[in-house]
Amino acid sequence: MKKILPLLFFVLSLNVRAQQKPSNPHGLKVDGYASYMDSCKTNSDNKLLEIKKFVPGVVLDIRYATANNFMKCIMYRQARAFARKPVVMQLKKIQAELKKQGYGLKIFDAYRPYQVTLAFYEGAADKNFVANPAKGSKHNRGCAVDLTIIDRKTGREIAMPTPYDSFAPEAAADYALLPAEVLKNRKMLIDTMQKYGFRVIPNEWWHFDFKGWQRYDLLDIPFEKL
Repeated sequence: MKKILPLLFFVLSLNVRAQQKPSNPHGLKVDGYASYMDSCKTNSDNKLLEIKKFVPGVVLDIRYATANNFMKCIMYRQARAFARKPVVMQLKKIQAELKKQGYGLKIFDAYRPYQVTLAFYEGAADKNFVANPAKGSKHNRGCAVDLTIIDRKTGREIAMPTPYDSFAPEAAADYALLPAEVLKNRKMLIDTMQKYGFRVIPNEWWHFDFKGWQRYDLLDIPFEKL
């Protein structure tokens, strides 16, 4: 019994410290898998849907599942893309509209686990191009998508101001000193996304936040559990 008591006190102290420790370095409320599942029971809009299963013909180029990204290393174990249910339903409408014009969507990134946002901020040379983990990212809420437009006949991306994840000034959504074709393509992308409830962010032509993102909690769930 004497040997058991110190062990019991040690375990209890670990539990107390674990409860006192915030779920992340910034003390934010970040939901894990169990909390996320509970939220889906009360509101089906909270569900993270796998985009390719609901958006016919969408193309994925999940750069963070490769080393072809600004971090130069693999950040995701699986090349998959998820977003909250209302986001995916709007992407489906966008894809249908683009298809009529011979175009389609290519998605680079969507839902992003919070731990990856922490790693991005620590590793990025230019903090203006990554979300501050003290606030969290719309990607962490499943309410942001990084994407471009492709020509359905060729499968190639149409001309845009910069490659994806460029830190160049030309990546800004309103950068004007560009060829007429590029300006036209960027406008088509932004106008189409805006029509369905998305807003481009100022410094990245490819990044779109979904209206009402404030209603959704930050998440830290790896793709393997979804």
